[in-house]
Amino acid sequence: MDYYSKQISELIEELSSLPGIGSKTAQRLAFHILNMPADRVEHLADTLVNARHNVRYCKTCCTLTDAQECPICRNPARDHQTIMVVENTRDLAAYEKTGKYEGVYHVLHGAISPMLGIGPSDIRLKELIQRLEGDVKEVIIATNSSLEGETTAMYISKLIKPTGIRVSRIASGVPVGGDLEYIDEVTLLRALEGRVDL
Repeated sequence: MDYYSKQISELIEELSSLPGIGSKTAQRLAFHILNMPADRVEHLADTLVNARHNVRYCKTCCTLTDAQECPICRNPARDHQTIMVVENTRDLAAYEKTGKYEGVYHVLHGAISPMLGIGPSDIRLKELIQRLEGDVKEVIIATNSSLEGETTAMYISKLIKPTGIRVSRIASGVPVGGDLEYIDEVTLLRALEGRVDL
């Protein structure tokens, strides 16, 4: 039995198709949108359409931007000789929030996953290799600690090492506030191997 009219149901259905939005959240968002002033709804719709039409890949690092180059790649104060390789734009944003990394990035838009049929040619590796022809001293691999992330890190490392460019991997291990008894063995081993002198 339909509780709502056709257009309300369609709106809820479209919103619930977004990642992380369940049916209850979709209903709340739908009714919020329906109660918004018409000009705000039109502005929201225009913003969505404009973003979809105007956002593209940065010609240098492949992150999402609405210009030829993203603000990080355009910034002459950044260290363009150090490239951090991340899986997606959200990972880039997470590192930027720390305010401590001063190099530039390369966004792969995925990770190698033979199980899902994603190979090296399906992510932005070719663009990374082209960047290494310039003046690059270090590549920091900051892929996730998942099986796919580790596979991607190993593949990139094997590609870059023969060039003589330094390749490093971010350390991973015990999270701040984590109790050792609840942490898996692989994470504990990584924390031990990535230890630093005090």
